[in-house]
Amino acid sequence: MITQIKGLHHVTSMAGHAQQNSDFFTKKLGLRRVKKTVNFDAPDVYHLYYGDEFGTPGSVMTYFPFPNIAQGRQGAGEVGDTYFSVPRGTMNFWKDRLMAQGVRGLGESEIFGERRLRFDGPDRDSFSLIETDGDNRTGWQHGEISSSEAIQGFRGASLRVKDAAATGELLRFMGYEQVDTQGNHTRFAIPGGNGADVIDVEAVPGASDARQGAGSVHHIAFAVEDRAAQLEVRKALMDTGYQVTPVIDRDYFWAIYFRTPGGVLFEVATNEPGFDRDEDIAHLGESLKLPTRYEQHRQQIEQLLEPITD
Repeated sequence: MITQIKGLHHVTSMAGHAQQNSDFFTKKLGLRRVKKTVNFDAPDVYHLYYGDEFGTPGSVMTYFPFPNIAQGRQGAGEVGDTYFSVPRGTMNFWKDRLMAQGVRGLGESEIFGERRLRFDGPDRDSFSLIETDGDNRTGWQHGEISSSEAIQGFRGASLRVKDAAATGELLRFMGYEQVDTQGNHTRFAIPGGNGADVIDVEAVPGASDARQGAGSVHHIAFAVEDRAAQLEVRKALMDTGYQVTPVIDRDYFWAIYFRTPGGVLFEVATNEPGFDRDEDIAHLGESLKLPTRYEQHRQQIEQLLEPITD
């Protein structure tokens, strides 16, 4: 069994408009934009990162905003909801705030003993705020959102799959423990994890396959401390029969990827070196940062990218 994974590192999704995306996460949800860079495989497309003050692993939501991208279609083989953790007693604050901000799809519920507020992102992405006891992480204080109300990071995510048993087996191998079942949802958690350490598996055996597009999660990343731990995880996965990519340098972390039995793309990312490797903490996310191989094309790339105003 893998023991090096401590919870989520980041979640990466696709969007339609960069400015709309930035405004939603920074102005409505109050997250900090911690990096403005480009897609390594398509440098004419932004890669935007949002999180806490430091971009701590377990807090970072990232987006590829593709202009004119088609809308995604929900179904099996994808991440369903992405869960954010908020302090106990702040749900009414968040409900009132999101209603005033015109956020769509608001709905309150309770599952696994947790009060949650579900809502839609600008591309009909699916999110939930979950009141969490014992989460000592500090959120980004921004404007009307104080540190006592701010999003503390991820709580976790749900996976929507046809074969819940196979996905559960993989999660147990990755160090998660099954802790509860409610209806067609089974909860898994990492004991002593990083706070972003629950995964709910939703069994949808009769669902159509998801189609990726705007509002779809592209991949979900799990956190390990360093490259040595990542190599141990890679070997364990490959020894079990998974096809895992070589280690890829993503500037702010190293990454490996593999496809799960349920069809979801998993990444394992390192906590090192972090988002302050090329920017001072006080100025994270302000300037366009380019991978070294694209720096010589900065002028052309900047002309292709939609300007983002803060």
